Amino acid sequence: MYNFALAFVLCAAVYIIGEVVSTATKAWIPSVFVTAAIILVGYWTVLPTTLISDAVLIPFGSTIGIYLLITHMGTVISIKQLLEQWKTIVVCLAGLAGMCVLALFVCPLLMDRSFVVAGLPPLTGGIVAATTMMEAANAAGLKEAAVFAIAMYCVQGFAGYPLTAVCLQLEGKKLLKEYRNGGVSVAGVSNAVDAVNGKLETTESPRKKLLPPTPAKWNSVVVMLGKLGFVAWLATQLGRVVIPGLNMTISGAVYALVLGIIFTSIGFLDENALNKSNSYGIVMFALMMYIFDGLKDCTPQMLGSIIGPMVILIVVGVAGMAVLCFVSAKILKIPFLLAFATALTALYGFPPNAIITENTCNALAATPEEKEYLMSKMFPPMIVGGFTTVTITSVIIASVFAKMF
Repeated sequence: MYNFALAFVLCAAVYIIGEVVSTATKAWIPSVFVTAAIILVGYWTVLPTTLISDAVLIPFGSTIGIYLLITHMGTVISIKQLLEQWKTIVVCLAGLAGMCVLALFVCPLLMDRSFVVAGLPPLTGGIVAATTMMEAANAAGLKEAAVFAIAMYCVQGFAGYPLTAVCLQLEGKKLLKEYRNGGVSVAGVSNAVDAVNGKLETTESPRKKLLPPTPAKWNSVVVMLGKLGFVAWLATQLGRVVIPGLNMTISGAVYALVLGIIFTSIGFLDENALNKSNSYGIVMFALMMYIFDGLKDCTPQMLGSIIGPMVILIVVGVAGMAVLCFVSAKILKIPFLLAFATALTALYGFPPNAIITENTCNALAATPEEKEYLMSKMFPPMIVGGFTTVTITSVIIASVFAKMF
């Protein structure tokens, strides 16, 4: 009765439960946390620890799946929007630097260093960082550290959500006071958001690229995936090249992201490639299940032993982020509360950042005009600057930290 098909159905069922809970709570309870909790309890009770292996999702998710996803990230990043939000990007980078530096100096005094190395990249944001550190820890024979990386990825949002909500509430009240006193107007920024990729939609006309677009009748799903796969293959080859002078290689994941941006800008890759090919869902599902498979080694005793270090790492990391966000915000003359909220998107990403921002604007605004004003001020940095910065940076941080075991 039990076979690969039923194993696939069970994986889908726990994944769906996580999405339902997240949707019902407006993302205040993360789907990844719910799914991870169900799988973990299931492993301890009724689910076989080989469930995800039996569903045959791991070979795909752990290899070409992750490279397709990273390359796809490069196809959804708008260079124009990055340039418009350069101050936000600088603040986010400063915040992530503060998080890493303070945690690397303080946390090894309070916990096992392998936990710090494994947990920091997932804390800076992203499924790719969590995957990279899980693999690196397992390769070093550090099973507890691998579980720690997954657990950090699953629970970090519980620190990010309330802190972000408080920052946006305070900043929103300040903006409304200025608006109601007169002298300010809506900036005319588009507030529409691409609900799949986490970026603002633009109304600008498509600019001419180096390569002409593939005719629609020839641009099939396999063609789009094949082009993504080709760029991913180039990234794997570059990842084997030893950098002269440094005597080290750079992770192919970093190259995949950079090449994704470059090949999209010249017209070789389709914008929003995985979604355009209707393949994003299965790739993300396989990759998430691959991450959750790492929980099979987690015992109740192991979970109890890593809860304390998780709390310490989050507290110290967020404190370091706050300090450098404050300094950089003062230098760039931008509001600290909004800067800190933007950097905090590293702890949960999209779509919670969009949901929290819009909910805050809805709660504070008394009129549609007030909501439009708040959205024009808070939505662009929260979506464009925060999402793209932590996406790129977390991949780079993970590739560096993976070599520290």
